[in-house]
Amino acid sequence: MAALFDKCGGYRALHSFTYATLVHLGTISFCKRFISYRDDPLGKTSGQMIGAARSGRQNIIESSECASTSKETEIKLTDVARASLGELLGDLEIFLAEQGEIPWSRSSEPYRELAAIQLEPFVHTHDELHDYWVYFRSVRAKFAGWMDSADAPVVANALIVITLRTMAMLSGQVRHLGEAFQQQGGFRERMYQCRAEARDAVATPNAPQCPECGKPMRLRKAKTGEHAGEPFWGCLGYPECKGTRQADAGRETQVP
Repeated sequence: MAALFDKCGGYRALHSFTYATLVHLGTISFCKRFISYRDDPLGKTSGQMIGAARSGRQNIIESSECASTSKETEIKLTDVARASLGELLGDLEIFLAEQGEIPWSRSSEPYRELAAIQLEPFVHTHDELHDYWVYFRSVRAKFAGWMDSADAPVVANALIVITLRTMAMLSGQVRHLGEAFQQQGGFRERMYQCRAEARDAVATPNAPQCPECGKPMRLRKAKTGEHAGEPFWGCLGYPECKGTRQADAGRETQVP
């Protein structure tokens, strides 16, 4: 029988989540170190940047946790995470512009060095929460040379590179989720399928035995072919067993 609920959670295994965590914590540190409240004309730039970084990370969590019952929500929230990081990206660009700097070129050495960093898979024991933050500390160390720099434009550029990488991963996840939805459908379709399978697993009272395997049969109605709409007996072992019998003309042929 088809599974009613999809898997949910497991977001800590996603590299996009680890990068989003790196961006979130990095943005908090960046704002504390380099954006003075007194120099902020609107008095809310730091809050909006940290909020956007947080939204990127938290929406990955929420999208993963709701995956069991709503593919549509999972897709939407994953895209919200990507869009939130896009908002942060805009603020980082403006920060560099205000400093008289421009973002690193993709062909520049620091950009290529950052982009070349690879993450190991997250492997955990029964103590997943503890294990994740041990793992994250090792990941954070790979980026420390840029993230802990005293040069604000260096940190801003590093955050831009990591943010762009995270957004690219999330775009790939949205595409993958969309393709999976097209092929497998969503929760409502699974509910119908499971209900139909449960109903079909019950034999019709006084049903004959299957001529192929001897199991009880259920009265069904042909959906296609020249006999479409006509009742027939189908084996409860379908699809493993495809045994059928013609409906007895003298027997009640109303399909339940």
